Amino acid sequence: MELSIDHLTKDFLSVRALDDVTFRIRAGEIHALMGENGAGKSTLIKIVTGVYKPDSGRLLLDGQPVEFSSPRDALAAAIGAVHQERNLIPRFSVGENIVLEHLPTRNGMVDYAEVHRQARAYLDLLDRAIDTRAEVATLSVAQMQLVEIAKALSLKAKLLLLDEPTASISGHEAAALFDVLGRLRAQGVAIVFVSHKLEEVLSLCDRVTILRDGKIAAADEPIASVSRGRLVSLMIGRDERVADMGVRNPDTSQTVLELRAVSTSFGHHDADLSLHKGEILGLYGLVGAGRTELARSILGYGRITAGEIRVNGQRARIRSMNEALESYRIGYVSEDRKGEGLLLAYPVKENIAITIWRRIAGILGLITPRAEAKAAGPFVGRLAIRTPSIDAAVSTLSGGNQQKVSIAKWLAAQTDILIVDEPTVGIDVKTKVEIHELIAGIARDGVSVLLITSDMAEMVTLADRILVLHDFRIVGEVANDHRYEGTSAAVMNFIHAVDPAAAGA
Repeated sequence: MELSIDHLTKDFLSVRALDDVTFRIRAGEIHALMGENGAGKSTLIKIVTGVYKPDSGRLLLDGQPVEFSSPRDALAAAIGAVHQERNLIPRFSVGENIVLEHLPTRNGMVDYAEVHRQARAYLDLLDRAIDTRAEVATLSVAQMQLVEIAKALSLKAKLLLLDEPTASISGHEAAALFDVLGRLRAQGVAIVFVSHKLEEVLSLCDRVTILRDGKIAAADEPIASVSRGRLVSLMIGRDERVADMGVRNPDTSQTVLELRAVSTSFGHHDADLSLHKGEILGLYGLVGAGRTELARSILGYGRITAGEIRVNGQRARIRSMNEALESYRIGYVSEDRKGEGLLLAYPVKENIAITIWRRIAGILGLITPRAEAKAAGPFVGRLAIRTPSIDAAVSTLSGGNQQKVSIAKWLAAQTDILIVDEPTVGIDVKTKVEIHELIAGIARDGVSVLLITSDMAEMVTLADRILVLHDFRIVGEVANDHRYEGTSAAVMNFIHAVDPAAAGA
């Protein structure tokens, strides 16, 4: 199947999201679609999949004009997609979600044995550890992303659109996905691959189209003819800037957070961890290793079944996020910024001030918009949050600026310890540099950071030390010299030692 995108234009009120976009996606090729947050990539995918209608222009499948009134129309035309926004039913099982569009039946009833058999076949291409009978609501964000991909594969689409499919998964799971995509390409499937991870694009894709401010900056270029530097300059309109990480000197004599032989209701066993003042301590592991679950156990989301947590040398019992903040000055930037980290329909000022409402409340506990604006304003400037105003809804901001708001609310709360989970998921290369500098600056100011990321390069860039998790156990520690090859190899060696099957990561 070949898709031609012919002079597409799309407006949202006074904002032109796509402006005369034209390019072609060929059968048997992986076509990268790139651009900064807000460049129009997701809007384009939603037009191709029938979520939006263009204001002008047209789509052609194998040379014939088509119009989609709904996503089901696109599915009927053999077009499948993984969108940035999760499209899973939380209370359904993994298996039910994967085969939802083609549920197998027997005698007029759903054949659940066949549901899980079919789902298992697609999920095994990506991750054998996820139980098809598990309720989706119990999965981590990364596991949900793998389920989304398996669901798309189950559609057996002739055109497959993947919007940031590797955003939350580690290199091991991404490698499994790339192997599947390579096989689909060989079978003649046309694939659109959206990613901010330049190395993935350069190694996987055949062609690239780049959007900037809704317009075509480059179309249908063979990937072999495009350097990394040119990709970046086409996306952002100038050369890539190297992050200025500054000089940091963590105080290793002062331990601010300590786990002693901690076991949790999530399944961790005998976890030992120490975080020093001004340090960035990394937690790395493959999907399902228990990184996020360990962090959430510290915050009271999971029960501590053995061992103890100490904050500033004193034994701590934390039962909620509110208690973590109010009693122990611990903040948490969630990996799920849209679902947990932000109130998308509310203004920027309220999202930033929410952690300090008690502090800025006036007489009778009333919180005025003026007080919120006064509290939030300095952080909008300090973090260079690009927003029309502090009264704008967070949903109108790009992903990178939403993440800055998510971080800003904890800076406003003056936390001493900040847990940061997947800080740059779905964020463009320019904003990624800004987030890295922001995290390094926070640590330089004395805040202690517990960093979780599936992006090995990001981990090597930021962390002072890296704890390696596998199967809910801490299996090693790596002192980070910020040299990618050596540090990444040392991290993966710990994983390979306990899981030889991960050797392809």
